Amino acid sequence: MTTSCFHCLEPVPPGFSAHVQFESQPQPVCCTGCQAVAETILAQGMSDYYKFRTDSAGKVEELVPEQLKELLSYDNADIQQDFVSQQGELQEVLLSVEGISCAACAWLIEKQLLGLKGVARVDVNTSTHRAMILWHPQQCKLSDIIKSLHQIGYKAYPFQADDEAAQKQTVAKAYLRRLGVAGLMTMQVMMFAFAMYFGMFSGMEDNFEQYFRWISLFLASPVILYSAMPFLTNAIKGLRAKQLNMDLPVSLAIFGAYAASCYATVMSVGEVYFESICMFTFLLLLGKYLEFRARLKASEFTANLQKLLPLTARQLLPDGEQKIVAAKSLQLSDQIMIKPGETIPADGVLISGSTTVDESMMTGEHLPVKKYQTHQVYAGTINHDGVITIEINKVGQNTLLNQIIKLQHNALTKRPKIVEVTDKVAQWFVACLLIFASITAVAWYQIDPPHAFWVTISVLVATCPCALSLAIPTALTCAVATLTRKGILIKESHVLETVPKLTRMAFDKTGTLTEGRFSIESVSVLNKNWQESDVMALAVALERYSEHPIAKAFTELVVSPRQLSDVEVITGSGVKARFGEHSVAIGKSAWFGNHSSFAQATLFVDGKPIADFYLADKVRNSAPEIINYAQGQGLSCHLLSGDSSNAVKDLALELGLDTYKNACSPQDKQKQVESWSAQQHVVGMVGDGVNDSPVFNSAHLSIAMETGADISKNTADVVLLNSDLKSLQTLHQVAKKTKTVIKQNLTLSLCYNGSILPLAAMGLVPPWVAVIGMSASSILVITNSLRLLKL
Repeated sequence: MTTSCFHCLEPVPPGFSAHVQFESQPQPVCCTGCQAVAETILAQGMSDYYKFRTDSAGKVEELVPEQLKELLSYDNADIQQDFVSQQGELQEVLLSVEGISCAACAWLIEKQLLGLKGVARVDVNTSTHRAMILWHPQQCKLSDIIKSLHQIGYKAYPFQADDEAAQKQTVAKAYLRRLGVAGLMTMQVMMFAFAMYFGMFSGMEDNFEQYFRWISLFLASPVILYSAMPFLTNAIKGLRAKQLNMDLPVSLAIFGAYAASCYATVMSVGEVYFESICMFTFLLLLGKYLEFRARLKASEFTANLQKLLPLTARQLLPDGEQKIVAAKSLQLSDQIMIKPGETIPADGVLISGSTTVDESMMTGEHLPVKKYQTHQVYAGTINHDGVITIEINKVGQNTLLNQIIKLQHNALTKRPKIVEVTDKVAQWFVACLLIFASITAVAWYQIDPPHAFWVTISVLVATCPCALSLAIPTALTCAVATLTRKGILIKESHVLETVPKLTRMAFDKTGTLTEGRFSIESVSVLNKNWQESDVMALAVALERYSEHPIAKAFTELVVSPRQLSDVEVITGSGVKARFGEHSVAIGKSAWFGNHSSFAQATLFVDGKPIADFYLADKVRNSAPEIINYAQGQGLSCHLLSGDSSNAVKDLALELGLDTYKNACSPQDKQKQVESWSAQQHVVGMVGDGVNDSPVFNSAHLSIAMETGADISKNTADVVLLNSDLKSLQTLHQVAKKTKTVIKQNLTLSLCYNGSILPLAAMGLVPPWVAVIGMSASSILVITNSLRLLKL
């Protein structure tokens, strides 16, 4: 029978024997780490933790000297600027704590830290696994606090909130403050209201009744003038911008009832409705807060990339010494060392060592990527198994991670056409609602004057089209977050709208359907005055200036290249230059119109062909699968390649493409796509090279591979960060699902508004039910959108 560890409840390895004494009984432990932690907890009188915990503790990892040294860097004032704030004489830090599993963990952590001299307060949140700590910096160091948590088995590190997250936390706190004021005051006002409802004050003198009215006015005023003020502010902002937003009917309902009640109190006439509008405001704020929390969850996946960056970096000084510095202080050309398991703090070129790197945070692909000297590594990725040194070549907003974040925000900020349409519909809906509410008020005033006011309020609130306005933005936000997680970067807002409409897909060949890793199969020297070694040296020298995938087959050769001058890259043709007295060029066989062959590249000297180069390229493993998928979805697939060789035809036949066209210049590709567009086809173009940039502008949807040229990635609507064609299938499926969710959301919101309107107008919906209905419809729409995060 397997014995479980007393501390972490994991099986004790065979042959390992160690125990701790708990209530005079020996208890087995699985490692020396768990033994040390259990003994610490028991020795400090916190044995209740083992009695009341409801889940196992995390397995303990002992700190090695290197980690202890890194902990000391958290005491550095420069590094603390990013995560420590001053609260009077105290300092405050928010720590992410790994291993929290139940309320007993929170109790244990608080008891452990409050036992340290200088720690003034500890608040542990078991749902977010974070701990807020206030301490006296003169009496205790931050590294001591973190080490103390390690002693009882919890790994902790400073939580790094980005500006957007901090802003959202501020908004959440403001919601809670307003909600708290509304709840507290509503309870007080309702006490008087219930007493009067049930006749406790029946028969009282008019002076007393008026006295209670004034008290209700006093208690309700903070609710209306503080808690409900954002509704009025937003409504006024909308009117100034000549827009009728959702807060306008709500503000009319709340402040209209408040003004009428104040008038009745001051003039001692009519009825007052303080308890109703307080309850109404409280429920409205509660619904808004729940809606805000749901939207926060929907957007958190797009906002947490910045948190992947480490706080510190190990900088190599000119004398060879290492220094722990703040990652934000790194400059271009700084050299930093990264050890196995550490997160790379900045973009740079590997100059020493080799390793494998986990780039899944950018590409969605969890297989490690091998990295050797001269390879580029990116901030936020994780170094797996080698000690490497990199030289930083990009910092700040130029790093790939920040570029991804920027593009992501741009895609979410830009408004697709369908969003603009629904916003206009919502505005017209509000205008119609105000007219309908006015008609309802007049009609009910004729039928039943005492109920006219509340029926009108119900109409204003119940039919507010909040859900309609949320239907599309929340679905798009969730879809973009899912695609980013899977290594598909959406740059333009129309992408998810366009993908389901595609009827044709066009592919570039080299680097797109094929891997673009060429090797030279054979060289055919056409002029006997030239030796093969000479043509190879010239070819290598010319191809050094090209970004085309074919160029790598030459530049990786070990030959002595020739010195060139006046180098010029001709897009779609090749590279030409001066070599002594001669004009030399390498590119398409038909470049100068005097030569024709099936070679992938030809070397020209003074415009005459000198040598043909035949290269081999491997078809991507995922290419047949994506072509079958696209054709199965009713899309026709086409190959547009600048390659003039027979390889284009062979590839088209191998993959079963509908048509192919070889020897295409960038203009040829552009004209072909434009002709398809003229035939009412919706065309998507997938490419990677410089020569694909013009056609990207003509296609309805352009998709670039991450391994492609920078200009193609800048022009494209979508970038496949993992350069895997399977991502096209994911993009298509998520886009179709998003379209379905948007339709469902619109149907839900329109059905709700359409059905509640006549009921409210007939007086069948009391105001509190109207508030719940409006909030519930919004939350239902958001919850439906959140399903996209699980794809």
